[in-house]
Amino acid sequence: MRNNCSFENVDNLMQSLELVIYLPTFVFGLVLNALALVFFCVRLRKWTESTIYITNLALMDLLLLLLLPFKMHATNHRWQAEMHRLCSFLESMYFVGMYGSIFTITCIAVDRYIAIQYPFRANQLRSPKTTLVTCSVIWGVVISATIPVHSFREDKDTDFHCFHGFSKNGWNPFLIGALEIFGFIIPALVIIFCSLKSIHTLRQSERNSTMNRICKRIIYSSLFAFIVPFTPCHIGIFLQFLVRQSVITDCYVQNRIALFVQVAMCLANITCCLDAICFYFIVSEVSSSNETFRRSISQRRTLSTSEV
Repeated sequence: MRNNCSFENVDNLMQSLELVIYLPTFVFGLVLNALALVFFCVRLRKWTESTIYITNLALMDLLLLLLLPFKMHATNHRWQAEMHRLCSFLESMYFVGMYGSIFTITCIAVDRYIAIQYPFRANQLRSPKTTLVTCSVIWGVVISATIPVHSFREDKDTDFHCFHGFSKNGWNPFLIGALEIFGFIIPALVIIFCSLKSIHTLRQSERNSTMNRICKRIIYSSLFAFIVPFTPCHIGIFLQFLVRQSVITDCYVQNRIALFVQVAMCLANITCCLDAICFYFIVSEVSSSNETFRRSISQRRTLSTSEV
């Protein structure tokens, strides 16, 4: 509830700021993710667990990116009342893309942890088929979890700003609690644990130092791509929840929280570009593996020739 506070200054500022953030995010994110899909779907002949997860992450990012023009339009224009259903659909797809990315990054961290920590059992625990099933489950879970979004708007007879002004249903304590715990806290703990354990294991190993460095870069970049965009926005969601529950009533503080939430949500979308860092290192890993394989074959052929 906004009480009698005026948020006009915040809304006016965000009309310009969102464009400044969204336009480069949309352009660069669209190009980078499209290139990633072309590389992994066209150029690579063999699908691995990592490339399947990365492709799924790129699809999630593209879903987010394709919704940004609607968000930019909704920030500066009121939509007509009959567009409520379209707005609810777009809002639900936005959350599908965001939390689908979070769960995919989490699965990438777990998959990498298994491959590094249990190399001899990895072939039993990991497979492309299992990865495809996992990605399908992610899509099913996030789509099902966003069904309540369609009830976030109660007044459907007036013009409105899409992606803004959720009703009390959207700030239900149970819903926000589940969002924070299952949508951020648990994935964050899993990613941090798997990342730290994997890095520790790689540091202890002295074999394949080049590959170890590449793996550590992938882990660090994945951790960075998760922590930087998603931590501020979930802190902001919790603070806004306190405002809606009348725990925070000071008007000045409410304005600052409103600004922080909107900026944090904008910055959360840069994950579409940050994930490209992960794509780059995955490509490096694949290229390095292929080069190692070619060198091995070349050496074997040379030895065979010399023996003859």
